[in-house]
Amino acid sequence: MRPLSIALAVSTAALSLTACGDSGSDDSAGVKKGNDITVGLLLPDRDTARFEKFDYPLIKKEVASLTENQGKVKYANAEASVSRQSEQFQKMIDDKVDVILVDALNSKTIASDVQKAKDAGIPVIAYDRLAEGPIDAYVSHDNELVGQVQGRAIVGELGDKAQKSKVVMMNGDPADPNTARFKDGALSELQGQVDIVQQYDTKEWKPSIAKANMKKAIQAVGLDDIAAVYSANDGMAGAVIEALKEAGATKIPPVTGQDANLDAVQRIVSGEQYMTVYKSFLLEATNAAKIAVAKVQGRSIEFAALTRETVDSPTQKDIPAMLVPVVALTKDNIKETVITDGVYTVKDICTAEYKADCAAIGLD
Repeated sequence: MRPLSIALAVSTAALSLTACGDSGSDDSAGVKKGNDITVGLLLPDRDTARFEKFDYPLIKKEVASLTENQGKVKYANAEASVSRQSEQFQKMIDDKVDVILVDALNSKTIASDVQKAKDAGIPVIAYDRLAEGPIDAYVSHDNELVGQVQGRAIVGELGDKAQKSKVVMMNGDPADPNTARFKDGALSELQGQVDIVQQYDTKEWKPSIAKANMKKAIQAVGLDDIAAVYSANDGMAGAVIEALKEAGATKIPPVTGQDANLDAVQRIVSGEQYMTVYKSFLLEATNAAKIAVAKVQGRSIEFAALTRETVDSPTQKDIPAMLVPVVALTKDNIKETVITDGVYTVKDICTAEYKADCAAIGLD
């Protein structure tokens, strides 16, 4: 079994080896500007802790840094409403922002809004999720690799018992383009290695729906027969664990996650959650800001250097992209990941409730 940290090395190598093309050199969208710019930022929900706590503040800080404090970020959160996000997108166009960074709730329906922005001369950069329509760039992670890391974690933890083990899959929102990539990556590791007994899609990534589906899985499979749960993100992982505990589980089977939410890291410390996928918010957010500012200011060489890869959407080929590396976070590498990167401090994680668990793994 290869160490899970190989995911970081593989993704980093892929990033560095990708040839630098000139696909990002088209500056036709928008007028080249100086430092007095406005970046529109549309984020999808508040249930995912990272968006409010990290992404927005980091992007705001980087835009200010890149523009000698003259640039600003106009921010809106859709709160899991597709129609609200469309209204917010239109407001950004009406307000004549210089560039839009959008994390689309629904990759298909957002396409008409992207086209409206394009018609208005406003470049659009897809953030975290790949939007359809004529976008100018994409900043995210290797999302299939995310699923592979999660699936590999389950197989590795089950070890010799994997072939006979019953696994439940709690997938994300089917309207989110990343969901299929996470799922494909996970299945590439799980199929043929474990017995996938139940699969569920989770509308809008809502933990309440994941919890209800987990209760169904427990009824269908039997509490004691569930060997592991693939959960696509941390919010759902928490709900899955709640359902297992309420059903009477005294020992929680391995449960995966994604996003490195603080409560998830604490669950990992206590042994309730096996792992999460840590995606550097700092790298993703700051590079998204750099790409957005470079695009508006017409710095095509810098733009192309930042977007050295390409991806395809159902409506567009060869989209300039930056894919940020990911790493599996377990209780063994908390110090080397979220603490070293300044996401959390030991004090944040090791509250009174988790003090003994932290001490047990040397996190003090």
